[in-house]
Amino acid sequence: MKVAATGAVLSGAVTVPGSKSHTIRACLFAGLANGVSHIRNPLASDDCMSAVRFISNFGCSVELRDDEWIVHGIGTKWQQPSFVIDVGNSGTLVSFAAGIVATIPGYSVITGDSSICRRPLNDMLQALRQLGAEAFATRETVGAPPVIIKGPIHAGTAQLQGSISQYVSSLLLAAALTEGKTRIEVSAPKEIPFVKMTLDWLASAGFSVVYDAARFTWYELSGGNAFAPFDKVMPSDWSGVAFPLVAAVISHSEIIINNIDMSQVQGDKAIVAVLQSMGATIEIDEQHARLLVHRCGKLHGVSVSLSDFPDALPALCVAAAYADGDSQFSDIDICRLKETDRVALMHRELAKLGVSCDEGDDYLVVHGAKGVGIHGGTVESCGDHRIAMAFAAFGIALPQGEKIIINDAECCAVTFPQFYETMNQLGAGYILLESTTAPQVSGR
Repeated sequence: MKVAATGAVLSGAVTVPGSKSHTIRACLFAGLANGVSHIRNPLASDDCMSAVRFISNFGCSVELRDDEWIVHGIGTKWQQPSFVIDVGNSGTLVSFAAGIVATIPGYSVITGDSSICRRPLNDMLQALRQLGAEAFATRETVGAPPVIIKGPIHAGTAQLQGSISQYVSSLLLAAALTEGKTRIEVSAPKEIPFVKMTLDWLASAGFSVVYDAARFTWYELSGGNAFAPFDKVMPSDWSGVAFPLVAAVISHSEIIINNIDMSQVQGDKAIVAVLQSMGATIEIDEQHARLLVHRCGKLHGVSVSLSDFPDALPALCVAAAYADGDSQFSDIDICRLKETDRVALMHRELAKLGVSCDEGDDYLVVHGAKGVGIHGGTVESCGDHRIAMAFAAFGIALPQGEKIIINDAECCAVTFPQFYETMNQLGAGYILLESTTAPQVSGR
């Protein structure tokens, strides 16, 4: 489907759906628990539904309600699957699935959509081999799914490169499922908040992890215990909050975003501090669990490392495009290995709209000119949900008479199924131009 975006002034209040990262972990931990778990405020996105199908295929019972999922876990003794595991578009799930099936005797095959089948898993597979698994990609020259894994692994020491936090999280979960003490040694760790999230989930499930709390370069965990069932509320997804937040800031609008939890370990919440450092006026109301975005003057450029929250790159590039001066985003090499090469894609598509950028292997510089020279056009999301939402936000601040059209805009459903509807509640005025299966989106 295609969506058209034009300049608008936003107002009102919205609630962003629950966290994808938390919801996927909740599904997996609930499936591994002995007993019934309640997942409240889950994100019913494509990626999270892939996690539901994953645990259901292994024998877990899942009751899906509007604001609650009830999971009847089957414990940790999962059987060798008689099916090919399809994780859809979920990079988080493909990593966690690899770790889980490596603890099961016998062969398992994991695949996904075209994007997943381009995402390298070599480091993950190598770490599993160090623990005794057979683990290899079906295409030796690609190193991406489909992959074949034969377990079970045994306790021991595994070493891996840590720029992709999902690999570290997956090995931690695999270690919890394995008898004995496992040590995980990590070089060049990044995306640390997401590893902390997994550590919190393990602690809540009854596992004690000893680790390097200063540098996060090693972890030790004794596994083999039962997982405890739980009743948890999923906090709002900060990576989803980023887009209405940036749209309001660049269009000098005033909005309220509800159901915000600043205490949660989600790296993407750092986008608030970055936008504030650029000159945005954002009030954090912890008492009422909300963000209040106030009208602000001009934004200015910043230089910031995105090592801990690289998924914020597309949204921050949009803010930088309307700022005064250069913004440099560094430590973003991992962004080239996401659903798309987000560094190259943001550079290319911003250029279509009159925004100048320079890129390197591990950085992107956006040359902001206070919005001068920005114009409409047609941009490609290439099926990447964060790219589509970023350019939808970009369109809110366009000069009068200008319009952008976003191709493959329906990919937002991966993490924010009702994104356009939610934004239209604020007056965004997104107009659906073409659709086959997507829900209708009303214009202004």
